[in-house]
Amino acid sequence: MALLKRSTPSAASDDDGRMSLMDHIRELRNRIVKIILGVVAGTIVGFIFFDPIWDFMTGPFCRLPAAYKMGDGTECNLVVGSVTGGIFINLKVAFMFGMVVSAPVWLYQLWAFVTPGLYRNEKRYSFTFLGIAVPLFLSGSALAYLTMDKGLSLLLGFVPENAIALIDVNDYLSFLMLMLVIFGVSFLLPLLMAFLNIIGVLRYSAVAKHQRMVVFLMFVFAAVATPSQDPFTMLALGLPMIGLFYVALAFMFFRDRKRDALDAQRARLLEEELDGGPGVPVDD
Repeated sequence: MALLKRSTPSAASDDDGRMSLMDHIRELRNRIVKIILGVVAGTIVGFIFFDPIWDFMTGPFCRLPAAYKMGDGTECNLVVGSVTGGIFINLKVAFMFGMVVSAPVWLYQLWAFVTPGLYRNEKRYSFTFLGIAVPLFLSGSALAYLTMDKGLSLLLGFVPENAIALIDVNDYLSFLMLMLVIFGVSFLLPLLMAFLNIIGVLRYSAVAKHQRMVVFLMFVFAAVATPSQDPFTMLALGLPMIGLFYVALAFMFFRDRKRDALDAQRARLLEEELDGGPGVPVDD
């Protein structure tokens, strides 16, 4: 486990290479400090370049039809509910930007903290899957950004004709970030399934036997997890998840078939060796 094994060559350890509890706590503290510094640096950059970042983040709202906006609908104005709301909006947007741009820093620090607890083959596969996970997460977030205006249109369509929708900036930003995170994380679930298959935790037969239930649960998850609760956003999340699920399922099928063939060959060679035959080692 990562809590017990040596993490760095300079870490103090006992004779069998295990870190003491205090050494482990110090390493965790150092990595948390580096993560905080990375986020603070990204936040400062976000504060400096607030205007273009704000234009990008309000893009889904500005794409709404004119009927859902205040005034004549030519401008996309959100509501600030307090005197000090402006500075807090700047800080919130800058912090959100800092979390995104510093992702390589805190992902690496978290990864470096966990990696010593993995076996060599698990490290090899996990580095590959980490490289795939980032584009998948960004693809999910991009899909959420592109379809968010459709969900907003459906929600605001329920506002009565004699009422005006005053959308608070903080509510909009929270809604935006929740959509981006939910879509991004949802795109990682099939990748996690494939990784568990590689390390031998999850078999194709166990998933294939319940695939209809899995598909149903994915649609339920899409319906519950999306903040807008509208059918368009649910389908925009659910359908790509189903597609990625079947890609992962096909990967598991071929990998398990190869693994079973190798296991059968090893068993046959072992039986021949026990019987006095010429056993030949089989490589993975």
